[in-house]
Amino acid sequence: MSGTRRTDEGHGRLGSKLSGLAVALGCVLFLGGFAWGAVVYQPYTVPTDSMSPTIAGGDRVLAERIDGSEVERGDVVVFKQASWGDLPMVKRVVAVGGDTVACCTQDRLTVNGKKIDEPYLPEGSAAESSTIPSIEVPRGRLFLLGDERSGSLDSTAHLTEAGNGTVPRSAVNARVDAVAWPMNGMLARPTGFEELGGTSEPGPLRLVLAAIVVGAVLVLGGAAYGPIAKRAGRRRDGRGTREQALAG
Repeated sequence: MSGTRRTDEGHGRLGSKLSGLAVALGCVLFLGGFAWGAVVYQPYTVPTDSMSPTIAGGDRVLAERIDGSEVERGDVVVFKQASWGDLPMVKRVVAVGGDTVACCTQDRLTVNGKKIDEPYLPEGSAAESSTIPSIEVPRGRLFLLGDERSGSLDSTAHLTEAGNGTVPRSAVNARVDAVAWPMNGMLARPTGFEELGGTSEPGPLRLVLAAIVVGAVLVLGGAAYGPIAKRAGRRRDGRGTREQALAG
């Protein structure tokens, strides 16, 4: 009997140490995940439907803080441009410095003479509600359109300004990775621009969420070990008492 009791106590001490380690590691992952996300991502509320159906008015998005030099064709970016109202806006980059953009050829946007497949546009809508003359995007600047072309105040509304409606890369603050509310998840990566060169990879949002979820599971699991172990111990003690009574 004494040997069994020492073994049980040893298992109990080991279990307590492991549960404490799980809680500590879980706290690091959980809090670290939130801290990492707060450093890398910025939440924004989109005020209009100009990016519908990809992003609707009132949706809350998570945008990775990046430098404008990292922006690629197809990215949905948050930017601020004085001549556009000097407020944070969300649009899609369809052409970068050195590109020639126009619309429309067979109802499709063209960049450097290539027709672009844009599955993110509203079903049945045209690539543009009005004609975009052939425009060469100046170096270091971006040409941006909303996914809801008929109601978006984008580069097409500023064609008469310096730069033909383009904005400097330095105006970009962040790149949208996901719609956080409602929980629509990660934005689909645009594939229509791949033939023109590199496209962006999503940020570390999935890793951030994984760290938070794993951390929460470890904290809850480690914290639950104590009550579960005590209940199991009481059951073993009860069984042992009954067995002794029967043997007696």
